Amino acid sequence: MSQQEKLELIIKTLDSKRGEDIRAIKIADLTILADYFVIVNGTSNTHARTLADEAEFQMSQKGIEPLRREADTGNTWIVLDYGDIIIHVFYKDTRNFYKLEGMWADGEQIDISNMITKENE
Repeated sequence: MSQQEKLELIIKTLDSKRGEDIRAIKIADLTILADYFVIVNGTSNTHARTLADEAEFQMSQKGIEPLRREADTGNTWIVLDYGDIIIHVFYKDTRNFYKLEGMWADGEQIDISNMITKENE
């Protein structure tokens, strides 16, 4: 599975579970950590856990397992590390606290409009 296909699967999965404010940032030119960060938030701790679980499940269905999964005890922040793509799932308030988009503002914001469902149009 190509990197682009993985990125699309992750974003479509998060969108299908109503993840909020999904962002993909290309960071390959800035760090060796990964090529992309995908950032999303849920409306509750349970929703955040559901988003992470579903992304992990869908990737597993394609034979791709995370190298690491980290979470705080309250499921307000969950990270799935796939090596080239790192998924950050937050509870909304926690996302506002960490402001990852600001920390990686030099990264390239990827247009994902063709990967997500437009509601109310």
